[in-house]
Amino acid sequence: MSRILIHVEGETEETFVNEVLAPHLCRLGASSVSARLVGNSRQRNRRGGIRAWSAVRKDILNHLKEDPGCLATTMVDYYALPQTGDKAWPGRSAAGRMAFSQKANAVETALEKDIDSAMGRGFNPNRFIPFVMMHEFEALLFSDCAAFSRGIGHPELHPRLQAIRDEFGTPEEINDSPVTAPSKRVEGLVKGYQKPLLGTLAILEIGLDPIRRECPHFRDWLTRLETWPTTNR
Repeated sequence: MSRILIHVEGETEETFVNEVLAPHLCRLGASSVSARLVGNSRQRNRRGGIRAWSAVRKDILNHLKEDPGCLATTMVDYYALPQTGDKAWPGRSAAGRMAFSQKANAVETALEKDIDSAMGRGFNPNRFIPFVMMHEFEALLFSDCAAFSRGIGHPELHPRLQAIRDEFGTPEEINDSPVTAPSKRVEGLVKGYQKPLLGTLAILEIGLDPIRRECPHFRDWLTRLETWPTTNR
């Protein structure tokens, strides 16, 4: 049986893993699925932003070495990843010059190579499957705007959320800037929007199926997690 450790960047992602992903993957054969806050999962007061790759890398390597039967993965926001200096994540700077469709895959490939190299000879590279979201977690909430609006206690906002969603081919494409990032769009509609609370309520209302249906990059990652217990043998 497989154990899956998912390295996430915040409370909402942590809840999504523990309350939505874990039950689903355990039904398919995983013996346990748990979230780990990137950088230092024990210091709960140090949330906010993605830490240096060196810190996250250390955690991932420790988990892979301490538990030879586990699978490690990530769930982090591409645009928040440090690009330069000591905190830089592999592939992030180069990905900035690529087409949108190539960005996340480029970073994921670089992360895979780095972990594989650090683990050394004999390591099964299938034990590390990184996932980089192109935009914030809120983008996934646009997969089902009716459930999104109910989850945050504002069903009257369904048409306005749907109008945002309909501007893009997929929720994963909702663009990221200081004024048009997914969270900023939600904040413009919901005064006092609090991601840890309302984002969690929304994701529990939406569930997994709409997200995998609407978000192809997320779907590819989920499919790899779902099939890993058998394909890894």
